[in-house]
Amino acid sequence: MTGTVGGGPVAPGDPSANGPAADAPPRTGEGESFQAMWRGLAPLGRDPGSGGYRRYAWTGADLECRGWFRAQAESRGLVHETDRNGNQWAWLGDPLAGDAVVTGSHLDSVPDGGAFDGPLGVVSAFAALDELRHRGVEFARPVAVTNFGDEEGARFGLACVGSRLAAGQLTRRDAHRLRDGDGVLLPQAMEAAGYDPDAIGPDPERLARIGAFVELHVEQGRALDLSGDPVGIASAIWPHGRWRFDFRGEANHAGTTRLADRRDPMLTYAETVLAARREAELAGGLATFGKVAVEPNGVNAIPSLVRGWLDSRAADQATLDAVVAGVERAAREHAERAGVDLDVVRESFTPVVEFQHALRDEIGRILGERGPDGKGRTVPVLGTGAGHDAGILSASVPTAMLFVRNPTGVSHSPAEHAAEDDCAAGVRALADVLEGLACS
Repeated sequence: MTGTVGGGPVAPGDPSANGPAADAPPRTGEGESFQAMWRGLAPLGRDPGSGGYRRYAWTGADLECRGWFRAQAESRGLVHETDRNGNQWAWLGDPLAGDAVVTGSHLDSVPDGGAFDGPLGVVSAFAALDELRHRGVEFARPVAVTNFGDEEGARFGLACVGSRLAAGQLTRRDAHRLRDGDGVLLPQAMEAAGYDPDAIGPDPERLARIGAFVELHVEQGRALDLSGDPVGIASAIWPHGRWRFDFRGEANHAGTTRLADRRDPMLTYAETVLAARREAELAGGLATFGKVAVEPNGVNAIPSLVRGWLDSRAADQATLDAVVAGVERAAREHAERAGVDLDVVRESFTPVVEFQHALRDEIGRILGERGPDGKGRTVPVLGTGAGHDAGILSASVPTAMLFVRNPTGVSHSPAEHAAEDDCAAGVRALADVLEGLACS
């Protein structure tokens, strides 16, 4: 892409690698180059031990990322604002005019997450806007770049909090009940960060002013790598949810209690983890126990409580239902035999999201004429098992997604990566889409 990307995104483990020098000047009038933006963002919230990112909602790392976003907006002469739910907006044109074209993603991370999930969409959004200004296009509609808050749900256990609040899919009352692992409530965390938790809630007026939202994201899989395409278009987001399994047994001494006398919930939990894998394989879905909490959590103590969180996803609702029902059935059978009590709570759920066909087809037409590599070509359309803010907003706003190739398919890990040329193709494709949607 001419002039917008000055070099490839740096690897998470080396913020100084690749591309131009960190102090390389941007092109006149374009703000920072993609690479310079990437280098400025790369150190924020990065753990030196794991090499991954810990950008949790309303923490110091999150506030640093928010400051970075604001600086990018102001360096381009964009109007920056933070809405009632903590989502950031950078506007070119009148925010109140309506029919706006919005692009962006999120800057927070999962525990020890990669550099690309979320930030690639935000950095690419600013870079695409730079490219359009370089092309000298005339904007017929307002354009905005956005950073949605707490997309990953790493701190409070619920994904897409910022967009859920805006779309009315999370009430203020329920949001105020969210609590992190240290017992800090969401309102307390927001207040400590200088935000008003009593102001959060549905924002239909703002969403009504958006004519289209397009989110660019690194692919969290290998479909594009296998097809040989640098960029793809999302068709749908699989239905997915999170379920909490509470196994309650009896605490006792690990060195004096006979095996036959134990009510050990850890064994039941372990059986359930294995059952989740079997049920997912049988049904053709996905099931993962990726988080566990143990009480009293002593090396020489039989647990009294093992709490595990199940993440399950599938291409359709029937398959998802079959997987979760099978896991719960197996868990209850094992619990009954072991004399362990079990409670299962669905903590969150998102039904299948079919992105608006008219917008998806229009994006396909735009990219089909230009192609992500500058040549006319058919752009692949693919589904995804990962949730996104675009999926939440789809009930209120016409939404679409672009994916950038991930050569290994690894995500939610420091090893997450996208190649320099593919990121450039993603920015170019996003710029083409924005030009087709927002420019005369």
